[in-house]
Amino acid sequence: MKNELFNFSEISDDCIKCGKCIPVCTIHQVNPDEVTSPRGFIDLLGAYQKGDLELDKGAKNIFESCFLCTNCVDVCPNSLATDMVIEEVRADIAEKYGIAWYKRAFFFLLRHRTIMDFVMKLGFMFKTCAFSQDTKGRGLRARFSLPMMKKGRLIPSLTKTSFLNSYPEEIKSNTPIKKPRVAIFIGCLANYNYTSIGDSLVEILRVLDIDIFIPKKQLCCGAPAYFTGDVASVEYMTKKNIAYFESFMDECDAMLIPEATCSAMITHDWQVFFKNHSMPEWEERAKKVSQKIHMATAWLHDNTKLSDILKEDGIKFDTAVTYHDPCHARKVQGIWQQPRNLLAPNYPLKEMSDPNRCCGFGGVTMQTEKFYFAQAAGKPKAAMIRETGAHYVSAECSACRVQLSEALNDANVETIFKNPLELIAEALSKRRQAPILSGE
Repeated sequence: MKNELFNFSEISDDCIKCGKCIPVCTIHQVNPDEVTSPRGFIDLLGAYQKGDLELDKGAKNIFESCFLCTNCVDVCPNSLATDMVIEEVRADIAEKYGIAWYKRAFFFLLRHRTIMDFVMKLGFMFKTCAFSQDTKGRGLRARFSLPMMKKGRLIPSLTKTSFLNSYPEEIKSNTPIKKPRVAIFIGCLANYNYTSIGDSLVEILRVLDIDIFIPKKQLCCGAPAYFTGDVASVEYMTKKNIAYFESFMDECDAMLIPEATCSAMITHDWQVFFKNHSMPEWEERAKKVSQKIHMATAWLHDNTKLSDILKEDGIKFDTAVTYHDPCHARKVQGIWQQPRNLLAPNYPLKEMSDPNRCCGFGGVTMQTEKFYFAQAAGKPKAAMIRETGAHYVSAECSACRVQLSEALNDANVETIFKNPLELIAEALSKRRQAPILSGE
């Protein structure tokens, strides 16, 4: 049963028990127990591999309580990959206890795009039967309890047509000269729920006169299954995606992802997964395709004239923005300044007291079986956002959007969530609408 391919004991032995991880640990902040702290997790994992701890339901409950926010990795003097060992032991948990039927059904849909398209279209057609529109316009409210949510939970709005089905595969620039060609990996939430994110990215690339390629056969990045321990689904989706990416990546200058979790999964976790499961050929292939894959704001900031365009026109909005740093952006990929730099020319920025604090999304299990932890983690974040007085809270992560929208609603905070790409596209739209002064 134990994962023999990964040495939990070695990591446990390397922990010096300094305790620097405890104050920043998201689960420990809402459930202050030594066992649900990074060094507690590591100690238990070491005991588990040595045969001194049975993987019973108590241990299962502990290992499924981690938010995988990576705060502990960020401050650890030995850079111990606590998140990675927990991801691996969850595969053992899934093997021993199985995966709930509704999670398996969800992961099946993520593996099969055509069926998912059909199910989501049905959901849009019959959404009023199971959901009511939230009064603040942040999404839908469940009219009754469902397997993956309780009555009254907020979920993202459903759209009639997904992003991938709304555009042709090729969108050429307006000029005949050769331009950069950029592919878009959209992510599941932005594809089916928050489609304005993809619309905004397309609009920005059009303004920059860049050729756009929208790969229609892309599957989920695999993150929901990976964080739940569904190894078979992760292997299926990652291999399918890599083989597909290889078929067109040489003809693209970059592939942009407007989602922090998807970007971190593809550029970082795919290689980790293949390494930990002894698939060196696929690890190398994952590494190769990742070289051209970037979070959208980071690539736009570092490789285009978007910053100059946003600064030149001087269009200023009165609506202030506070920026939340997704865990998978700042801590995993080191991306935090670029989106702020792109927003600053047009929006007043108001930093919250701790923009780096995890919002509390935590994955599928946290959002279903342990939602009380997610709610507790969201409350302080909502309070920080309220303190800024900002009209918008922004983050390049739709998982954060789901979590923070619920937290803001629960706390009766009027701040609206928007992806930075949506705000940037709005600024560009106002720029084009602005009157041209005589003599210009």
